[in-house]
Amino acid sequence: MDQAVLLERVMLLIPLILSLTVHEFCHAWTAWRLGDDTAARLGRLTLNPIPHIDPIGTLLLPLAGIPFGWAKPVPVDVRRIRRDVSMAKGSILISAAGPISNLTLAVLAAIVYALLIRFAPETVGRGEAAGVLLAIFVQVNVALAIFNLLPIPPLDGSHVAEALMPYRLRGAWETFARLSPFVLLAFFFFGRGLLTGPRNFVMGLLNGLVQAIAGA
Repeated sequence: MDQAVLLERVMLLIPLILSLTVHEFCHAWTAWRLGDDTAARLGRLTLNPIPHIDPIGTLLLPLAGIPFGWAKPVPVDVRRIRRDVSMAKGSILISAAGPISNLTLAVLAAIVYALLIRFAPETVGRGEAAGVLLAIFVQVNVALAIFNLLPIPPLDGSHVAEALMPYRLRGAWETFARLSPFVLLAFFFFGRGLLTGPRNFVMGLLNGLVQAIAGA
């Protein structure tokens, strides 16, 4: 493999691992705060990336040049949520914690990038590692947040959709859930363009934030 190509893939891998780690940690932390210690007891309430790494989704695909990945899903038992929180509400909060964490990371990375442009522009000049990594970090987290909001099992959006699902639609939803691996695969190959609009919208907001802070 060409050294430049390998470096490019490693530059993607580092932000992806960090982003997926925070994503899964926030699921585990939110569940723990709501009374479900399942993930904590299994060692998943941690910012150490190792317990969250999926060999294929976290390592192999990015190193193979595929700009996509996943971590081991955090185990959640909504029956253990404390009684003052309904299982539906708890499921929504736990599921939403992952995408929200990625959006938060994207905003923080954009702010750091803007501050560097304003006060240390030489560190984020053309081709500088810091600027490249921060740009990738923003893009990765925006993509993870939007993708995980899709209502396709086992993505986070599906848990939110299921919690809000009227009882009369549960049968159809269960049928859809059984077919979800094929739906997700088809979406990955043929439907990714549907995410372009939301992604560009969020990136536009973040670009505006960068320009406002950097004084551009």
